[in-house]
Amino acid sequence: MNARGILAKLRHDEPLAADELTWIAAALADGRLSDAQAGAFAMGVCRNGLSEAGRVALTRAMCASGHVLTWDLDKPVLDKHSTGGVGDCVSLVLAPALAACGAYVPMISGRGLGHTGGTLDKLEAIPGVGVMLDEARLRAVVSHVGCAIVGATGHIAPADKRLYAVRDVTATVDSLDLITASILSKKLAAGLEGLVLDVKVGSGAFMKDIGAARDLAQALVGTANAAGCPTRALISDMSQPLVPSLGNALEVAEVMRVLGGEVQGPIAELCAALGGVLLAGAGLAKDADDGAAKIAAAIADGRAAERFGAMIAALGGPVHFVENWRRFLPEATVMREVTAPAAGIVQSIDGEALGLAVVALGGGRVVESDPVDPAVGLSNVVRLGARVEKGQPLAVVHASRPMQADRSVGEVLAAIKLGDAPVSEPALIVELIS
Repeated sequence: MNARGILAKLRHDEPLAADELTWIAAALADGRLSDAQAGAFAMGVCRNGLSEAGRVALTRAMCASGHVLTWDLDKPVLDKHSTGGVGDCVSLVLAPALAACGAYVPMISGRGLGHTGGTLDKLEAIPGVGVMLDEARLRAVVSHVGCAIVGATGHIAPADKRLYAVRDVTATVDSLDLITASILSKKLAAGLEGLVLDVKVGSGAFMKDIGAARDLAQALVGTANAAGCPTRALISDMSQPLVPSLGNALEVAEVMRVLGGEVQGPIAELCAALGGVLLAGAGLAKDADDGAAKIAAAIADGRAAERFGAMIAALGGPVHFVENWRRFLPEATVMREVTAPAAGIVQSIDGEALGLAVVALGGGRVVESDPVDPAVGLSNVVRLGARVEKGQPLAVVHASRPMQADRSVGEVLAAIKLGDAPVSEPALIVELIS
């Protein structure tokens, strides 16, 4: 078997066999496939697609290209994955809430991508936190705390790491087959017994319309289940930020307000829905509604906050972070209110534009090597349907320099449209894919 023969079949739109896709994944991981050949493979899949069986075979092979974790624990090993949005800090609330409800959660997460924030970047806004753990340390934290949110080591799905880097520079990131294999290869390598997917749709998501989101959700659920991991998906609304803040430290502050019982809102609702599906599927709740109630109770009575604090300490952060989080989170030196130019009702919010505004402030990366400023971002972002008067704040910009803040004010004004027509907030949970 060789790359030229496989690529020739792909070019002629001939279906690839499972052993050919297994060979590709192994060759990506060990270097037998050149960058040019990897790019040709990605372009061929992007143009011609894979069959359902081929998508499953590629996912399995990419998962098996590195180390696959196995667990010997007394409760189910569960996880959640989001396809990315703005103001989406669900993982930081849901992982400890699941742990408080009796699950083990080894959550392998990523960094910011494009206009969306990254869970690892948010965690690293907390002083001292380190997210790159070796396997022995990961096992120790999961078994002791119940959850650990960490980055993938080079031993986890190395074929995906190599292929993703190639996709990024060959304009093949948006292939449904490659997105599915990329997401699931890393999740399956964590040795999960259950997975729930949060597929975002709307202006702040990668999938802007419900048809594309549904296609992705169905591909992910079908592939994961065929690969042996019980999986369901929720399609959730991302036509506005999930929490009213965007930026790493600012989103951690929102998480702490939820865990501390200060606020509820959409993030608590979504955590309960996702967690309810997971707990029910794992036998830790009678059904999804019972599971959602258990998640909500774990947040309300402080058990989730306790687990979060234990996880932060185990990752090298402050021992008393939960009690004193305002003391530890970095703050920006420049703040600017973005005020409404006229009275009106918030008609639409361009979430992608807001996310890119945060990146421009230094809160995300244009290239992988860019440093991230954890303090910058936006806070107090208005909600769809809100009525504002002229001069009333639409958001607050947090920046490191005045010129950055001034530029960001204009970007936020362009992203939030006002008008006269009444607007209802869209339903948060759009659809369940099982």
